Amino acid sequence: MRESGSVYATHVAKDWKSVALALASGLIFMTGFAVEAPARVVPPHQVVGTADVVDGDTIDINGQRIRLEGIDAPEKAQVCTRRLFGTWKCGMAATKALWRMVKDKTVTCERRGTDKYGRMLGVCYADGVEINRKMVRDGNAWAFVKYSDIYVAEETEARTGKRGVFATDNQPPWDYRTRHWAYAKEQAPAGCAIKGNVTRNGRIYHMPWSPFYDRVAIDGARGERWFCSEQEALAAGWRPAGGS
Repeated sequence: MRESGSVYATHVAKDWKSVALALASGLIFMTGFAVEAPARVVPPHQVVGTADVVDGDTIDINGQRIRLEGIDAPEKAQVCTRRLFGTWKCGMAATKALWRMVKDKTVTCERRGTDKYGRMLGVCYADGVEINRKMVRDGNAWAFVKYSDIYVAEETEARTGKRGVFATDNQPPWDYRTRHWAYAKEQAPAGCAIKGNVTRNGRIYHMPWSPFYDRVAIDGARGERWFCSEQEALAAGWRPAGGS
């Protein structure tokens, strides 16, 4: 009996070890399953991802070009006047300010329709901070009152604090573009002021306020050409150069 009891006890012990091992394996599997994060489903009204900065009010996320709704930053080539004396490259400063806000962060943009060029209009966030609002509040962009008044209060705050472009009386980017367009139109063939440039990265067009506009010489033999409007350039399959 002792021997039988001993054998029985041994079998029971082995059975319990098997059960314990099975339970442990199951728990490990369940734990591993539990900590696996489900794939995030992005609502159709949002674009989410890392952002590439085009200029002070435009970004690309996952191949989607997004124009920041309600703001207008100085053009990349634009220069502003300082409060006391001298000038500064406010267009490049705005671009860098936007880059610092989105660098190495997940950016979420809420759709607010599209502009006349087919770009998504968006209100964007990084680390819980609304990018559009901060750009105006910090003096790196104007409230784009021609299309929206949602950031007028932020511009007033920036003007009161004499921040950035509001440190003194500077030309809004829409006036800057109008002036450059008028001058370029006078010089261009048939008044078509947009330069279509063929590069190793494809066919791009430069607006008169583009940083590289004056450096581009149109060579018809290479398929380069002039456009009279952005809609014409886009319809022909050309894309805007960075900063245009």
